[in-house]
Amino acid sequence: MNINPKIVVLGAGSVGCFFGGMLARAGHDVTLIARANHVEAITKNGLYMDCQGFQEYVRIKAQSDYASLAHADIVLCCVKSPDTELAIEDIKPYLNKDAVILSLQNGVDNAERIARSLDNPTYPTVVYVATAMVGPGSLKHFGRGELVIGSLGSHADGLDDIATHFQNANIPCEISSNIKKDLWLKFLVNCSYNGISAIGQIQYGKMVSNQEILSLINQITDECLLVAEKEGVTITSEEARLANEAIGITMSGQRSSTAQDLAKGKPTEIDYLNGLIVRRAVQYGLSANANQAVYALVKMLEKNGIDNISQ
Repeated sequence: MNINPKIVVLGAGSVGCFFGGMLARAGHDVTLIARANHVEAITKNGLYMDCQGFQEYVRIKAQSDYASLAHADIVLCCVKSPDTELAIEDIKPYLNKDAVILSLQNGVDNAERIARSLDNPTYPTVVYVATAMVGPGSLKHFGRGELVIGSLGSHADGLDDIATHFQNANIPCEISSNIKKDLWLKFLVNCSYNGISAIGQIQYGKMVSNQEILSLINQITDECLLVAEKEGVTITSEEARLANEAIGITMSGQRSSTAQDLAKGKPTEIDYLNGLIVRRAVQYGLSANANQAVYALVKMLEKNGIDNISQ
């Protein structure tokens, strides 16, 4: 790994802009691949980062094409889960064959899906951050901002160096010895919070102040734990409880990415969250009624739009 690696963020929405911006602010060579309106604003003014510890414009490169991937040492893949295969096929002609891919995506199977299409070293990355794009080239940070990286196989070449680059940019980054378990812990939190936040267009802190919602979260979690066990991942009820509670406290002002997508009339990732639990439950002969209910309601809103439901 180069001492000063070239870093490219593929699919630079709020998560990609936060971590890309933090790396650029620390002096790293970072290029954001983003939508045209964001590229225009960032190129003109810089990336505006309204973070808990600072508010400033950060100078960072941004473009809409894939040319920068030819020289990338590290690629942060931040595209939505449904777009993974298509995005990887699109970048293949441009991608540096030695680039390391980090999947900073929701869900538990994106890194595996990427690895099936590319020979590049690919590592799953668990993301804990509350962010939103509040305008072209403008990011709002609501809380946290740490990463957990690891290998699903026996090799993890270069992960120490990558973790150090993040840490030097004030991004806490841990190397996990059991990344699959860490993925599933974050995944069950996503299943517990994202869909409900989307249905109610509600912040996490307000969600968990409601006893009926807490009961639903517990039901969703229990179903996720049963499926995880079938997937070879053992998470205790206490570990799950602590993970869920932490999100309600540390990201109390956040509306989920699923809620943000619905509000903008965009497709969500629900098929790769609660929908995945529903499919795996059927595969294993388990019941996942709570996940099914949340999944069905989000799909209804996704199809008909939030504004149309009350009409």
